[in-house]
Amino acid sequence: MIFADLSLARRLERAEAQAGKEFAEARARLQPESGAAWMECAGANCIFDGPESPVTQTFGLGLFEDLSAASLDKIERFFFDRGAPVMHEVSPLAGISTIDLLCARSYRPIELSSVMYQPIAEAAPQSRAGIIVRLANPQDATLWADLSARGWASDYPEMEDAIRQFGALAFNRRSTVNFLAELQGVPGATGSLCLYEDIALFGGASTIPELRRNGLQAALLAARMSYARENGHELAMMVTAAGSQSQRNAERTGFKIAYTRTKWKLTAGGLQV
Repeated sequence: MIFADLSLARRLERAEAQAGKEFAEARARLQPESGAAWMECAGANCIFDGPESPVTQTFGLGLFEDLSAASLDKIERFFFDRGAPVMHEVSPLAGISTIDLLCARSYRPIELSSVMYQPIAEAAPQSRAGIIVRLANPQDATLWADLSARGWASDYPEMEDAIRQFGALAFNRRSTVNFLAELQGVPGATGSLCLYEDIALFGGASTIPELRRNGLQAALLAARMSYARENGHELAMMVTAAGSQSQRNAERTGFKIAYTRTKWKLTAGGLQV
């Protein structure tokens, strides 16, 4: 039996941190002028991918070592020197002392997310006629990024180009496996697995508007579960906005909430925006 305790939190936060670090490494490799970089301090992984990037933040703060004022000074300087605000994704398992220190420094909570998990078991076969799920190869990078952007940006068309660029970098993470789903031969949905030790982080789920409600994401989920199991991974992980439709969809497929995480933010000089 897997308990939602400190040990599990450490495993899950390390897995997501690895995905973030590999995103920054892909950015640095493909766009060296970006200055993308990461470091580890007091057990936390600090990732810089640009001042406005959602990847720019820390993971694991207070989970692996007690957080001290000196360590937090070093972490804040890493971000401020690069012109970025400081943001920490903090598990409640980090403890009151971590949160107390953040509050004393005038950090403010800006976001809540549900960190979810389930043991990887043999997935039920998806028999829906006309659906094929396959691994995306390097030649599919542009197609994968385009489909992902069309799905994510259906409600925010002004952000489609930015989302497409983000997807192109996510596709090139070193330990990520990408998937495409087709309906009657037409590519319509994407998904990915970020693999770290025995954890498979499920992400990249997007379906273009005209092919939604056809079972593409269910097929992608089953295919990714099978891939993870066949390649020796034991635990599936997913992160959603707390209380969202995505969380409910994940719970319907067997994911359980390990904890609700808070994102804390500080801008230079303690001025909140």
